[in-house]
Amino acid sequence: MKEFFNSLLFMLNEMSPYILLGFLVAGILQAFVRPAMMTRHLAGTGWKSVLKAAALGVPLPLCSCGVLPAAVALRRGGASRAASSSFLIATPQTGVDSIAATYAMLGPAFAVVRPVAALTTALAGGCMVGRDEAKNAEPKADCAGSCPAPAASEEPKQSFWRKLAMALRYGFFDMVQSIGGWLVIGLVIAAVITVAVPDNFFVQFKDYTLITMLAVVIVAVPMYVCATGSIPIAMSLMLKGLSPGTALVMLMAGPAANFASITVIAREMGRRAAAIYLGSIVAGAILFGLLIDMVLPASWFTLAGGAHACGHGEAFSWFSTVCSAILVILLIVAIISGKLHKHSHNITTDTMEYKIKGMNCQHCRASVEKGIAALEGVKSVTVDLASGIASVEGTATREEIAACVRSLGFDMED
Repeated sequence: MKEFFNSLLFMLNEMSPYILLGFLVAGILQAFVRPAMMTRHLAGTGWKSVLKAAALGVPLPLCSCGVLPAAVALRRGGASRAASSSFLIATPQTGVDSIAATYAMLGPAFAVVRPVAALTTALAGGCMVGRDEAKNAEPKADCAGSCPAPAASEEPKQSFWRKLAMALRYGFFDMVQSIGGWLVIGLVIAAVITVAVPDNFFVQFKDYTLITMLAVVIVAVPMYVCATGSIPIAMSLMLKGLSPGTALVMLMAGPAANFASITVIAREMGRRAAAIYLGSIVAGAILFGLLIDMVLPASWFTLAGGAHACGHGEAFSWFSTVCSAILVILLIVAIISGKLHKHSHNITTDTMEYKIKGMNCQHCRASVEKGIAALEGVKSVTVDLASGIASVEGTATREEIAACVRSLGFDMED
């Protein structure tokens, strides 16, 4: 048990400064970048729109759950299937938070290869969907013409300080609620692997790299772990003898694909798009994994912190310790607030309640809150993720709120 906690503390101290930085950048992106500006560039089926969507998705810190409503909103707002698919492939594989944490835990080579791999697989998958889309000459999503342009796209001007406050709330509260659980799960799994798996366990498989990669894919696809949470798992597997390329397969396939996302993609964009989505992730992960193992120098992927992976041999720095303490406090606050949040929507007696369908994580909740709050006449809005209830105070009509919700990729009960 002592070794387990030593390993867990080591990983937490290594990652926490970079994770906090990632949360800050995530909040800035959410508060200062307008969704309408992004959608305007994603209507085409050619490689330029696909590349823009992939480049947009790479830095966004969204899990494969949180990216679904964002991609559906882009699609229904006029983005092509090709661009939407590219966004779906690139976004969950990496993000500003996971890139920083990858650098901290796995080194600069992994921190460079990971976003490059995400960008490349997204470009390839998006272009394949684009060719199929152009060949079948299908019209754009029906909702793009039938849904009125939401007032949320006409966001009122806000002061810099208000946007900064929104950024801090989103980054250090909403984002912590969104991926904090998966981060903790990833750390615990990694610590268990580090302690429970013998050091030479994977050595016997070193001559069967492709088979090992396929086995990791089979495990990673249904695992459903966020991009940041997959890092300690990949690191612990490398410390137990797996190749760097196999670790990359975990880093790509684990966050990018799960059964829920495949189902939603098949419904929204067709089975062929879903098949291309999954195939490009699996093929891209294996190809880049083989590239690392067979072409790139092994010295690039040596774990600098590997000798101390169980927490021995090196004292924790005060800065890392403070960052770890802050991160733990944020996680505790997010957990407590998540439990208490469902009781807060009934405080104002003259608010109207609406049942929102399709929200899966805290990013979904934040998107709905932000969209409804920007409608003219809305004084306040609180969305409870657990019950799906949106409590809205103000003069906005039910039809306006429903149009806004649907334009974001969700639905509202009648």
